[in-house]
Amino acid sequence: MPVLDATDQVLGRFASVVAKRLLNGEEIHVVNAEKAIVTGGRAALIQEYLIKTHMGSTASRMRGKGPSYPKRADRILRRAIRGMMPYQTPHGRLAFKRLRVYMGVPPEVTGQPTEQIAEAEEVTTARFMRLGELSERLGAKGR
Repeated sequence: MPVLDATDQVLGRFASVVAKRLLNGEEIHVVNAEKAIVTGGRAALIQEYLIKTHMGSTASRMRGKGPSYPKRADRILRRAIRGMMPYQTPHGRLAFKRLRVYMGVPPEVTGQPTEQIAEAEEVTTARFMRLGELSERLGAKGR
């Protein structure tokens, strides 16, 4: 069971590699989700994610219908990984169930060696934001 560290990893690149590995049958635990990086200007990122979280009507979201987009950093990362795989097929659903995403490092994976994904480390722009900070700006509750 590999433990992947999302610290300083670009969100989209990280998510695509994790999705491929899940579809190949691995069970993956991702730690430090709040330290992942989303590239782009701060104002534009906050505006984009605010639009996503407020999509649809309030009544439809309360009934469990319509789009529901997460605000917490670990859930945003999990949703990004889900978007990279065919989660509506039986194969994709089974693969998605093998994923665990945590903020920080939980006791069950403490002491295990973590790995980073080389393709997701390179940041080519000075304009980026950490997922934890974005989550706070969206009004996430929790840690």
